Amino acid sequence: MKKKIVPFLAAGVLIIVVLLFMVLSNIIEKYTPSKERQDLSEYYDLSSDEDVAIIFNHEVIDSKGRMINGTVYLDYNLVHDYINERFYWDANENKLLYTTATDLITVAAESDSYNVTKDTRSLGHTIVKADASTAYIAVDFVKMYSDFTYVTYEEPNRILITNNWGDYETAPLKKSTEIRYQGGIKSLILADLEKGTEVTVLEPDETWTKVLTTDGIIGYVKSKTLGSTTTQTAASDYVPEEFSHIRKDFKINMAWHQVTNADANTTIASVLQNTKGINVISPTWFYLNDNNGNIANLASSSYVDYCHQNGIEVWALVSNLENKEVDTTEVLTYTSKRENLINNLISAAIQYNLDGINVDFESLSHDVGDGYIQFIRELSLKCANNGIVLSVDNYVPTEYTAFYNRAEQAVFADYIVIMAYDEHYSGSEEAGSVASIGFVKEGVTNTLKEVPAEQIILGMPFYARVWMETPIASEENSTDSTEAADKTEAPAEDGSTDSYTLFELSTYATSMSEIQNLISANAATPVWDDAAGQYYVQYENGGITYKIWVEDALSLEEKLKVMQSNNLAGGSFWKLGMESSSVWDTIIKYIN
Repeated sequence: MKKKIVPFLAAGVLIIVVLLFMVLSNIIEKYTPSKERQDLSEYYDLSSDEDVAIIFNHEVIDSKGRMINGTVYLDYNLVHDYINERFYWDANENKLLYTTATDLITVAAESDSYNVTKDTRSLGHTIVKADASTAYIAVDFVKMYSDFTYVTYEEPNRILITNNWGDYETAPLKKSTEIRYQGGIKSLILADLEKGTEVTVLEPDETWTKVLTTDGIIGYVKSKTLGSTTTQTAASDYVPEEFSHIRKDFKINMAWHQVTNADANTTIASVLQNTKGINVISPTWFYLNDNNGNIANLASSSYVDYCHQNGIEVWALVSNLENKEVDTTEVLTYTSKRENLINNLISAAIQYNLDGINVDFESLSHDVGDGYIQFIRELSLKCANNGIVLSVDNYVPTEYTAFYNRAEQAVFADYIVIMAYDEHYSGSEEAGSVASIGFVKEGVTNTLKEVPAEQIILGMPFYARVWMETPIASEENSTDSTEAADKTEAPAEDGSTDSYTLFELSTYATSMSEIQNLISANAATPVWDDAAGQYYVQYENGGITYKIWVEDALSLEEKLKVMQSNNLAGGSFWKLGMESSSVWDTIIKYIN
């Protein structure tokens, strides 16, 4: 019997030993650190020997640089979006431009020289490499005009770029260890680190801490291998440029004078006779007239002379709206065409002895944003060189007009004008004020986030809109009407929604005096609207409902108070001839 039991016991012991061995092997496998290493070229996702990994502000980013003849080149989009937005790449003419406070720097693709205005200089190697999709700029050239530090390494190629200044934490290694791709002993090893190596602590944790090595490797080390952290400070050695502006020693009291033909210039004496306190006038004299940057010109020397004799400066307006055949985007995104436009404007300003230029470029698309800002930069240099004031008209800030970049405009232009009107306009889906006080206040508040108060001129309206609701049908219980989807509907007088009237909404802009005539002729009673900061009037005539948010001396005074309380540079008014005579007494109470 014992002989039969022994084999079974031996087999059982063997099974137990095998199981213990397997368990032990699993335990050893689980707790034994992996020795497998990560190829750094794969880690940085480098596909060729020319590729350069970019570690930007302690983070490996997707954008790749290029290593050419020992020089690192950065993608233009990276430079523009994250390092220095003032670099401008003209992909149409393969030119890189940079505008300083006093000079325009120009670089042709594949050249080792660059022009600082009319002075030619050399960098010693190619500055810009261009391909079909973008341009690459030598990092040492970018550094000449930008606030950042960089250091490069090879095998594999990588560059560490920092422009985020401030405090950060470092710690020494208490013993030699590995830095791994992720936290955990099974993660791939990126590099071996010696005892005493200083690393930047990115994300501290109890077990594994995310760190950055001095040569640009980001990964994880065991937290217990780190010594005490020390606070370091990243400080910039960059000295920013100082930009100067032409500042008037008086509050700006400006009005736009719409001039549509040369004969209109002869009326300047009578136009000014009806005003008080104006010290700047902006006649609509210039507009883009073709895709090469040529302008139509309605300027008059006698007009300027008359204004100067009466102590009034002339800041002639240039617009992009009159000639519908002109492609503003094309003019502004070709350096040669943009330069031609600027030269034409400066030539006219000198010829007619203008005091300033007022830029009024509207309805631009997002695609031309950089070209438009470059136009303002370049124009500002030539204006400054000739003592010409540069002012730029802007919509009130909104998300879809952010590309107008008022902050950058303010660096170069002398004054930024807020066109604080057209809150409701021809084409609006509903009737409303041209410039309610809330709209004006919000426009000023948001502009002040980008532009200093001493550079802001508040644009205010001399006009209002007459809104007309013309009934076109009445239907009972017709909420399913397909026609109703395309028309504006109004509820019944009792407030119910079972019955409604379809109407066409139309509008036209008119003068202050005409508004008063309409109110009188229709025996209407205006009611003050606190929310709008103006009178509101509604009446019916011939079955049509008329709605008007009145602009007059009282509504204008509310806007002038906003200008005054925010210490703005002054006000401007669109447009001369639409105001009532009483507004000037109100205006000079706030601008004198």
